[in-house]
Amino acid sequence: MKVTQIFQLDRGPFTAIGYHCLSTSSSYYLSMSLDFNALAQQFTEFYYNQFDTDRSQLGNLYRNESMLTFETSQLQGAKDIVEKLVSLPFQRVQHRITTLDAQPASPSGDVLVMITGDLLIDEEQNPQRFSQVFHLIPDGSSYYVFNDIFRLNYSA
Repeated sequence: MKVTQIFQLDRGPFTAIGYHCLSTSSSYYLSMSLDFNALAQQFTEFYYNQFDTDRSQLGNLYRNESMLTFETSQLQGAKDIVEKLVSLPFQRVQHRITTLDAQPASPSGDVLVMITGDLLIDEEQNPQRFSQVFHLIPDGSSYYVFNDIFRLNYSA
């Protein structure tokens, strides 16, 4: 089996090293050295810390082809995504992660991240439940958010 390094993050907000293994039959296997769980954890901590302190600075995590679905709104491109996030009708927010799940999403190193948690918004005493999914794609020595889907979870 041939092992080929497919990405290395050594700059930016989070770091990880991963490897992609090719068998002789051309079937793809992701080595356990691709620590997609650690990558997801690092990304999530960075993202929510930045969102909670200054969401206007999240633009470097998106590209022109990135898409955000925020409740019923769909936006494409880093500029439009950041404009939407900045326009949200609250001043202070705190994300509290309840669950974080990650999976490798392609042989090229993509990672899917699913988060559930609570939002504390402004002076509200009762948190709102949320779910969010990120599709992270390697881009040279870093990752960017290709897809971002956010939903508030309301009681039935």
